Amino acid sequence: MDGMKTDFSGSELEKAGMDYNPVTHTGEQTAYIALGANIGERERALYDALTHLQAQEKIQVVRCSAIYETDPVGYEDQPAFLNMTACVRTTLQPDELLMAMLAIEKQMGRVRDIRWGPRVIDLDLLWMGDTSWNTDLLTLPHPRMGERLFVLVPLADIVPESAVELHAFVHHALGTLDGKEGIRKWSPCKWPSESGLSASFED
Repeated sequence: MDGMKTDFSGSELEKAGMDYNPVTHTGEQTAYIALGANIGERERALYDALTHLQAQEKIQVVRCSAIYETDPVGYEDQPAFLNMTACVRTTLQPDELLMAMLAIEKQMGRVRDIRWGPRVIDLDLLWMGDTSWNTDLLTLPHPRMGERLFVLVPLADIVPESAVELHAFVHHALGTLDGKEGIRKWSPCKWPSESGLSASFED
């Protein structure tokens, strides 16, 4: 699921009773990121990406979902993916966070040659507090996250009830989608214990 801009009217969020107004903030915000990999050591790549995110001065990874193995979507002639989501806190603006994520993808060897094709790592910015964003590079909330079980199932692991709008959206969307047989739990999240870092699991 590419994190770059696609056409989005906000209708999906409006159906769930959620506002879609251009709003930005300057303080620390909570953001949700989707991670995926289907080339090489897939699980290792996910944990490496989390470590790279944590290493950024203005990003703190606060929790992550379980890892799920999922059938490919869109371009099906490729290996299965491992997918997860992470919750981060950051003082970066959405476009700055996206640039940091793209830099991590490049550092890890991501090549963009086939849309929805194989990748060593994929990072997508899904949601950032109550921020709405619509530029040539980025749309927030992510326009297709309500259509992707490989995003929604991991998100359901980590979005607390206190995040009222996002929690309602995730569980509403999960109730409307078929194909749950195409996603299988792979393992619990072993990060940050593997890296020796500590993180709060409270929102």
